[in-house]
Amino acid sequence: MSVGLQRLREEPDAIRKGAIDKREDPALVDAALAADARRRELQGEADGLRAERNTASKSIGETIKGGAKPDGPEVAALRARSTEIGARLAALEAELATIEAQVEDLLLRIPNPAEPDVPVGGEEANVTIRTWGEQLGRVQPVDGEVGADARGGGETWERKPHWDVAEALDIIDLPRGAKITGSGFPVYKGAGAALQRALISWFLDVHTRENGFTEIWPPVLINQASARGTGQIPDKEDQMYVVTRDDLYLVPTAEVPVTNLHRDEILEPATLPIHYVAYTPCFRREAGAAGKDTRGILRVHQFDKVEMVLLERPEVSQQALEWMTGRAEDLLQRLGLAYRVLLMSTGEMGFVQSRKYDLEVWAPGVERWLEVSSCSNFGDYQARRMAIRYRAEKGGKAELVHTLNGSGLALARTVAAIIETYQQPDGSILVPEVLGPYLGLERIEART
Repeated sequence: MSVGLQRLREEPDAIRKGAIDKREDPALVDAALAADARRRELQGEADGLRAERNTASKSIGETIKGGAKPDGPEVAALRARSTEIGARLAALEAELATIEAQVEDLLLRIPNPAEPDVPVGGEEANVTIRTWGEQLGRVQPVDGEVGADARGGGETWERKPHWDVAEALDIIDLPRGAKITGSGFPVYKGAGAALQRALISWFLDVHTRENGFTEIWPPVLINQASARGTGQIPDKEDQMYVVTRDDLYLVPTAEVPVTNLHRDEILEPATLPIHYVAYTPCFRREAGAAGKDTRGILRVHQFDKVEMVLLERPEVSQQALEWMTGRAEDLLQRLGLAYRVLLMSTGEMGFVQSRKYDLEVWAPGVERWLEVSSCSNFGDYQARRMAIRYRAEKGGKAELVHTLNGSGLALARTVAAIIETYQQPDGSILVPEVLGPYLGLERIEART
């Protein structure tokens, strides 16, 4: 279950509107309500039959004690009645099991309603909350500083898209990646591979040493229960790579295995908040769909990402979302990359989120904003699926936690933005200062 039967019964109009706002089928709400009503009806009938069967069984014993023969007609009639009730009950229980499975399936397909202040609509309804840094132009003065925009006269040079720079420096090999696996599986070489490793290590170090996260190194294969728990199925099963022989999935994001660490658990007082951070490669089948963004590494099927996962008390989860978003912003600021923060609309935020911020970094070589982080609050939606609960005090009632996650940060678009922001007129790339100790280079140049 996801939205919860109690909420569905008490707020059907709000749940229905939430589905419409997210461009999902509101008829599922009515179907779930009808199935739930039938389930309760069947449950009442089954309870009545069980009571009747118990009475019949008790009557058999009492009749025998009263002097009736065990094989006599009076007892035989009572036994026949008990058998008849048992047969009716078995059929009813089978129907009840079917309708209960139907209710559960319908609830899984009803989206999490957005928070009331989330804008309704599609991409046009997204709201820019704030921006940071200078949105550089493609044309730059030859004698200008790195990242300086072209203003005034003098000689200029033009930034190239990251794929041209990377090919010239021999740090990303797309053709050989396609040969090995297929389109959307890049190979990073030399300083390109080192840049990937440096970013991942730096992200993890900042989150663990400065932000108080506990690092997790999870499996990159998940089972159906884990995928269902975070909402990947039944909503996004077509976007995941499936290991059919073993009925497993390659992770689309570290959110899935990490959030499932506490599935079917009751967390004791003082356990919350829980802040995890994890690196995994991520696999998504939909990348580069319909020929969109097929050049370079803007849309790939395999990419690397460091993910933040939070388990919080409900009353502080919104504040936690703002804090987590700030941790992702801090990384972009320290990398010197201009970015903006968007509050995503209902049609853009996804099936399971109640509130979502996207962080988009400016890539001057392609003159586009690139999403490098999504920071989301799911409320108790995922926790209900995974039965993750907590006790506010010892011996208290177990309540659902709130789950949150955010990219901190995602590659490869961060790499694309670094290449395009820090490229130089001679084709080299300056290394962001914070990465120097990790990369062991101040500049990435063509190998001789």
